[in-house]
Amino acid sequence: MSNFKQRTLNFLEIEWASYVERFNRLPVEDGIKRVKGQGYEQFRDMLAHILAWWEEGLPIILAIAEEREYERKKYDFDVFNAEAVAKYKSWDETEFLAHFENTRQKTVASLKSMNEAAWENRRVRSWVNGIFIEHAREHLVALSRFLTLDTLENEWSVYGDAFNRLDDEKKKEFLGKQGVENFHDMLAHVIGWWDEGERIIRGTLNDPNFKWHDHDTDAFNLELTAKYKNVSDADVQAEFESRRQDLIKLVNELPEEAFTNKDIEGWLAADVVEHFDEHALH
Repeated sequence: MSNFKQRTLNFLEIEWASYVERFNRLPVEDGIKRVKGQGYEQFRDMLAHILAWWEEGLPIILAIAEEREYERKKYDFDVFNAEAVAKYKSWDETEFLAHFENTRQKTVASLKSMNEAAWENRRVRSWVNGIFIEHAREHLVALSRFLTLDTLENEWSVYGDAFNRLDDEKKKEFLGKQGVENFHDMLAHVIGWWDEGERIIRGTLNDPNFKWHDHDTDAFNLELTAKYKNVSDADVQAEFESRRQDLIKLVNELPEEAFTNKDIEGWLAADVVEHFDEHALH
């Protein structure tokens, strides 16, 4: 089994399997706030959106895998997403959640039986990444250990290599959009926020009286650039990798209840998962 196939199945069997339950553990007001922050009135509307893309994408993935014809569409994403919410609006809550779970299980079965060669197909990988992997980060509402580790082990791990594969023009374009002069400063920025997040997480775990305060983000970012200004590119890259490994160790060692602690969960979500998508090399 390819690493990509196993990773995809892990998302469906671990991350998405616990998605509803993790949301339901949130205090009601926090859950509503997080869902509305993603542009939805209620959690089931966001689930309808996620479900609709599974139902849309899986037949296409299987058609590509089996070398069958399928309808190629140019999507109006706003229209598609609105139709997804409307489609399930009148469904009974229990019936809707059962359909979501049944679709997840059927998707797992279909992907497990898909021929191995198809997992290397560019279009298959694009659909799979979009609706099963990237969608989990995009619609993060209650962080899991799995998603945190996956982002560290499969996304941040290849961040430098992905940048180095860009041509000079695309490198310049990326750095300009990120507001940094060079990739050295980009890594320094990430390292600094990882350090701060780990300090707060360990403080929260070890000291019931621990308090932390918000930074002036712009000022803190400037401090990080200055801190690493005279450090060589090679040493910054080595520090980045060392800190990534430290975070993996920390996340693996966290007690399960840490993921229901608002401060710990919030810092990990922001520092590891959301920060990756903020600075992703798309």
